[in-house]
Amino acid sequence: MKIRQATPEDVDELVRLRAIMLRAFPRDDWNDDWRAPARASLLRRLSAAEPVLAAFVVENPDGPGLAACAVGVIDEHLGNPHSADGRVGYVFNVITDHGMRRRGYSRACMEALLQWFRDQGVRTADLKASPDGEPLYTSLGFARTSDPAMRMRL
Repeated sequence: MKIRQATPEDVDELVRLRAIMLRAFPRDDWNDDWRAPARASLLRRLSAAEPVLAAFVVENPDGPGLAACAVGVIDEHLGNPHSADGRVGYVFNVITDHGMRRRGYSRACMEALLQWFRDQGVRTADLKASPDGEPLYTSLGFARTSDPAMRMRL
């Protein structure tokens, strides 16, 4: 298995895999309006001179396209006692295509992404875990936090 960092040429496949992941969380208000903005955002961010977003992928061994990916960004907040420079990695869009599961692809992508965070000097990483993904993340060292999260739609 070969893990590599995604390039702008992978954007369509990254959006396709994201749709598979999002479909795992059933909602009545599904639409595809997000695809074009997501594609534009990925293209811009993967092309940046100093990227704060990285994606690691496994190519489909059975044909064209990608089998799996893990995407992450570096968020920068004000420093605090747990992160002096305020930089935190945020993992999202971890998905393996249905027919490619149970081969270690998501784990390999996650390990590459976590190493990229370390190489960038990031010492903390956050994510939201689905029940299916939680065993993988726990095995990599993630743990539930007591931080209360809230959201408001504007």
